[in-house]
Amino acid sequence: MRLAFMGTPEFAVPTLDALVAAGHDVVAVYTQPPRPANRGKKLTPSAVQQRAEELGLRVRSPLSLRQAEAQADFAALGLDIAIVAAYGLILPPAVLEAPTYGCLNVHGSLLPRWRGAAPVQRAILAGDANSGVMVMQMEAGLDTGPVRATTEIEIGHKTTGQLTMELAELGAELMVRVLADLALFPCVAQPEEGVIYAAKIDKAETKLDFSQSAAAVESQIRAFNPAPGAWFEFDGERYRILAADIVTANGAAGTIMDDQLTISCNTNAIRPTLIQRAGKPIMPTADFLRGKAIPVGTTLS
Repeated sequence: MRLAFMGTPEFAVPTLDALVAAGHDVVAVYTQPPRPANRGKKLTPSAVQQRAEELGLRVRSPLSLRQAEAQADFAALGLDIAIVAAYGLILPPAVLEAPTYGCLNVHGSLLPRWRGAAPVQRAILAGDANSGVMVMQMEAGLDTGPVRATTEIEIGHKTTGQLTMELAELGAELMVRVLADLALFPCVAQPEEGVIYAAKIDKAETKLDFSQSAAAVESQIRAFNPAPGAWFEFDGERYRILAADIVTANGAAGTIMDDQLTISCNTNAIRPTLIQRAGKPIMPTADFLRGKAIPVGTTLS
């Protein structure tokens, strides 16, 4: 098929690779413009732009697709279909309707649960047992379009980073199967019940809340791994916890219970296994404690 690919983060790269490997004619890759990154705030191309350039594909980075000129440029491509994976820009009706078969989206949740910006993080935070990836026919509403295909998986103890990349690979495979014969994957309307929106993560949510159960705190840690990281404060510094075990123990919420940095929660406790001090590398908690002990009985904020 003659198609355009529209995506930005690492999640979208496997789908781009799969489309090229399957022999589709990718005539343009749309991605968000380079953004400041890292400490130097140097303008850095998106993961999709970097991969597209490696593949020798034409890249377009409009700030918006609402302008008539951008829409005309898109229509002039003469597309059979457009494939979207975490692009990050709203597609207006003129763009959605331009390709012969419209636009298909790779979405990392089991719609209609977790429509919106942060489906993977929200599923982990909520303690969902399962997640999945869907190929959805796009329409003007936010992730409201009919679904063509679904792959479901268990979340288990995966972090957002792990689950995101697993869904990315599964979504790429699913998209290639759908494109091989659209007639085999007819559109099925999403159910009207069970709609939940996956709102963008607010920075305030990343602060660890030890007044919750240890299970909820551990979910919070996995949901914000690798970024932005779930954290607590001690002596005016922030410490990110990247992984933790749940321990059967009881005490006042937020209290350090032993010399292994076990932290009491509302129910049971967590024992961090990977931790990061501000400006320092991630390290096993045992190594961290050799350089920065936090006294037993300390109540964390």
